[in-house]
Amino acid sequence: MASAAEQLASNLNFSTFAKAEDLKKRLWFTLGALLVYRLGTYIPLPGLNADAFARAFQGQSGGIVGLFNMFSGGAVERMAIFALGIMPYISASIIVQLMTSVVPALEQLKKEGEQGRKIINQYTRYGTVLLGALQAYGIAVGLEGGEGLVLDQGWFFRISTVISLLGGTMFLMWLGEQITSRGIGNGISLIIFAGIVAHLPTALAGTLELGRTGALSFGVIAAVVAMAVAVIALIVFVERAQRRLLIQYPKRQVGNRMFQGDTSHLPLKLNTSGVIPAIFASSLLLLPATLAGFSNTTELPGWATTIIAALGHGKPLYMVFYAAMIAFFAFFYTAIVFNPKDTADNLKKHGGFIPGIRPGDRTAEYIDYVLTRITVLGAIYLVFVCILPEILIAQTGVPFYLGGTSLLIVVSVTLDTVAQIQGHLIAQQYEGLIKKSKLRGGKRGR
Repeated sequence: MASAAEQLASNLNFSTFAKAEDLKKRLWFTLGALLVYRLGTYIPLPGLNADAFARAFQGQSGGIVGLFNMFSGGAVERMAIFALGIMPYISASIIVQLMTSVVPALEQLKKEGEQGRKIINQYTRYGTVLLGALQAYGIAVGLEGGEGLVLDQGWFFRISTVISLLGGTMFLMWLGEQITSRGIGNGISLIIFAGIVAHLPTALAGTLELGRTGALSFGVIAAVVAMAVAVIALIVFVERAQRRLLIQYPKRQVGNRMFQGDTSHLPLKLNTSGVIPAIFASSLLLLPATLAGFSNTTELPGWATTIIAALGHGKPLYMVFYAAMIAFFAFFYTAIVFNPKDTADNLKKHGGFIPGIRPGDRTAEYIDYVLTRITVLGAIYLVFVCILPEILIAQTGVPFYLGGTSLLIVVSVTLDTVAQIQGHLIAQQYEGLIKKSKLRGGKRGR
């Protein structure tokens, strides 16, 4: 028999959505915030020669610059005030997460609940300012090194560039937090999602244009579409997959009453690390080619040129290292975000236990054993999802935006947002049921 929540979810329809006034306000706020973000990607930096930069960007669009341009919604291509995007905040968040596993003081803050989380978030903001300022200054110096990119070189241009780019990043960080608290979904993820989705129509149009001119056959385009649909279906299936560990709670006595022991589940996601391994692996592998593109390749030694050529986008060595680094970061990041020891201690503190497993260290070892096994499957899934599109891109020349990383981000953020919308609708139905029951109770009392 279906649970009450499942029965409510099955009754969700357009009329239920029409009555959810708070949800509609949150959706309109989210759309408005994303619109502001998209407008900001078209505001250029002051003192920049836009035409010269557009020509220079074409030679670097296949490296890490192209990856950052995808995450920033095209702001790097136009060198807008949002060119840094939200990446400094993501980098600072990951660094702080790493430090919470190493620094005892931060680890203690993490265990202090909401107050500790606020302090850690403040440290993350400080880190974002530091990383954003360093990256913005590096971009300013790099632009001055380009021929004809800057109209008036000097410290005034550097300071104005740092203020503009850092201000854009801090505004996006604030905007993402506002979306999370007053809108729908995770604000930071939605900003990245909006940047990728904004370029998908252009990528699809470019693919169809290649088919019209005969550069791509109809069979290749059909295979790419079928691959995209299959990958999306796989992502949806795996991102919702869980390994549930049965948790039992013993009988307890409250006053003179004896309460029966309860059962629950500890859900372990098949892909605990999310999309972070794919982003890290892409960034690190595209970095050598990008640095070589900015430098004079004639001055590089022969062995360096050979390695850079072998690590080119779509080459066999690139694929091997890409797959290996995705698998490594899948285990590495899972070990950071999920601590079996803390989970076992929390279960022991609340009286819960896994049947057949002794509470404490044995429970932590068992959870770690299960998590390692499902992480192997999660790493294989990430490698498959990211490598298969790369092979098709390398063989057919399909636009870069149809890669596995972009599909993974788009589908994951969509699933999370839809789940939150469904949660708001179910809460709306619960509130309606409670109000009806109160009205009926009042009438009976009269």
